[in-house]
Amino acid sequence: VEAKRPSLRDAAAVIWTTTPWTLPGNRAIAFSDALEYAVIQVDEVAEGSRAQSPQNDSTGRLGEKLLVAMPLIEDLCKEANIARHTVVDLFPGAALAGTIAKHPLHGRGYDFDVPLLAAGFVEADQGTGLVHIAPGHGADDFELGQMNGLPVPDTVSPDGIYLATVPLFAGRSIYRPDGKPGDANAAVISAIDQAGGLLARGTLVHSYPHSWRSKAPLIFRNTPQWFISMERNGLRPKALAAIAETRWVPPQGQNRIEAMVESKPEWCVSRQRAWGVPIAVFTHGETGEPLRDPLVVERIAAAVEREGADVWFTADPAEFLGNAYDPAEWEKVTDIVEVWFDSGSTHAFVLEQRPELRWPADLYLEGSDQHRGWFQSSLVEACGTRGRAPYQAVLTHGFTLDEDGRKMSKSLGNVIPPQEIIEQSGADILRLWVVGSDYTEDVRFGPEILKRHTDVYRRLRNTLRYLLGALDGYTEAEAVGIEAMPELERWVLHRLAELDELVRRSIEAFDFHGMFAALHNFCAVDLSAFYFDIRKDRLYCDAPEDLRRRAVRTVLDRCFDNLVRWFAPVICFTAEEAWLARHGDTPERSVHLELFAQVPAGWRDDALGRRWTVFRDLRRVVTGALELERGAKRIGSSLQAAVELFVPDVLAGQLRDVGVAELCIASAGTVHSAPVPDDAFTLPEVADVGVRISPALGQRCERCWRVLPEVGRVPGHADLCGRCAEVVDRAGFALVAANG
Repeated sequence: VEAKRPSLRDAAAVIWTTTPWTLPGNRAIAFSDALEYAVIQVDEVAEGSRAQSPQNDSTGRLGEKLLVAMPLIEDLCKEANIARHTVVDLFPGAALAGTIAKHPLHGRGYDFDVPLLAAGFVEADQGTGLVHIAPGHGADDFELGQMNGLPVPDTVSPDGIYLATVPLFAGRSIYRPDGKPGDANAAVISAIDQAGGLLARGTLVHSYPHSWRSKAPLIFRNTPQWFISMERNGLRPKALAAIAETRWVPPQGQNRIEAMVESKPEWCVSRQRAWGVPIAVFTHGETGEPLRDPLVVERIAAAVEREGADVWFTADPAEFLGNAYDPAEWEKVTDIVEVWFDSGSTHAFVLEQRPELRWPADLYLEGSDQHRGWFQSSLVEACGTRGRAPYQAVLTHGFTLDEDGRKMSKSLGNVIPPQEIIEQSGADILRLWVVGSDYTEDVRFGPEILKRHTDVYRRLRNTLRYLLGALDGYTEAEAVGIEAMPELERWVLHRLAELDELVRRSIEAFDFHGMFAALHNFCAVDLSAFYFDIRKDRLYCDAPEDLRRRAVRTVLDRCFDNLVRWFAPVICFTAEEAWLARHGDTPERSVHLELFAQVPAGWRDDALGRRWTVFRDLRRVVTGALELERGAKRIGSSLQAAVELFVPDVLAGQLRDVGVAELCIASAGTVHSAPVPDDAFTLPEVADVGVRISPALGQRCERCWRVLPEVGRVPGHADLCGRCAEVVDRAGFALVAANG
């Protein structure tokens, strides 16, 4: 129709499309400024070319001129069976600006100009370098049309059928209700062929969008909608400022939502559904302008409050319009609000309407997909109406996958209902899995994973059971002050102080995974495998009134008191069971009515903590040496051994007040401030420490099982050591005194 270059005036622009049904909506052709284009002349056609069809009296015939991107000429000739051609003209893409073509169905109801427009999305990897533009059927098409003032034709109804206003194809279906192709594509191809505009056709396998629910193919339709502008009234900068003022857990969530808001287009808040919250607006029948009248809005709001949101659809418009407006001139909007706008307003009608709550929320938490959904809609709404975010912190978590890393879905049959786990294993084990997982990533769940957490639960429960048993009959009258405690007890209190700080800090940081890992390690390693093991002798064999035994029980009481409180938010039923077993089974004594205990500042002793880290490394060397002796059948239990340690001077001095035999759970222990002998056992990761093991001298005490030279020499107690004999004698005296 119109072109600056003479070669274009009698040429045909070639476009490929996999959606012929969109051609009735064509209003432009896109090209690229970055490509070179050519006008070629068809000199010879191969057998089977459309040019040989008697119907093809235009495109592709011998001598016909075709417009195509220069890098794609060979592809075009191959697809269209053009055996030989001549390049008539070659020019940059920018030269196509201002060119106007005819629609391929010109003269058949499509008698309008089709401009050629520059577009950045046109590439030379496939096709012809020319893209058919239907502003009503795609985001790129629509945006290019808006930039160039193109109309947006409405050609397809919501049920996928051409409207009655569409020439040649009214009533034809794009897709049938069952998702199968309708008759529209065939009809359009036939019409193009009859008009002489079909250069080639074929079958191409390619990706195509489908409904995630029905699995049926989708149709893109650009339709009039309601939008919230991100630019008017500075909504975008307000939202970005609010993001910067909000705490994001994990921190990368801030980058994610910032990028989304920065690039967020105008927010489309309307949907066309049979149910939902209505957009209660009247528009003028002729101009389409919305009615802005506070009195009308108040009448609508009052009716919704009385009768519910559906009143908008059922009531007579005159009820809302009053006497000031003619119902014949105003139309109800039947669109509904999109669900994210709906859910994004919860901060207003939940937090602000309930006296026990406050606005803004302390925390919003949901899956990581909600940066695009609930978090963002809540943010934009609150910034637009209240000037800030509706939350002070936002926490996002991953999704639950099965043990193989697959998404859980009913169709795969890998969904595990939480209620089943609760009924089979108890709620605490399910809660333990939650807190034991790193929620910042996708988490896996299945029978084997549950089994591992069940084992962890048993270890924690056994720790609490041991503490309860060891504290039977304990009262505060038995307590020992920290200043009178042995060093090992003071170290346990130091560890409690460290944990108290870690637990509080972790909870503030929402690091429940890290908190639980530290608590589990304390129970399994510090207590069960170390402290309990060492102090069994004191607990079981010392006299009840002995200071050292009382110190042990005091520390166990402090461990129980803090651990149960720390565990209460996690394994809540087990914590309650343990607490009531200790303090009496009455509801008012519930651990869930308690606060975390205030740990005395004097418990923290970092120098002591560092020293005992060294002692524990030393004990690992001893344990390794004992295992070798057991394997060689030279000893049975560690109490049959005498331990010799070879350590540096500084460590030797520190060990004097500890009790090496007790630390190593041996019957005798000697510390040598000397170089490590060649025959001593060592570990490469523990420098300058050597251990020699020999059988302990003496006989076994039948009460404490230590092997000591004094056994058999205590008057009146041939099979007891001195300590055990004294305890037995004192217990016997007490029994006689009690019996009078």
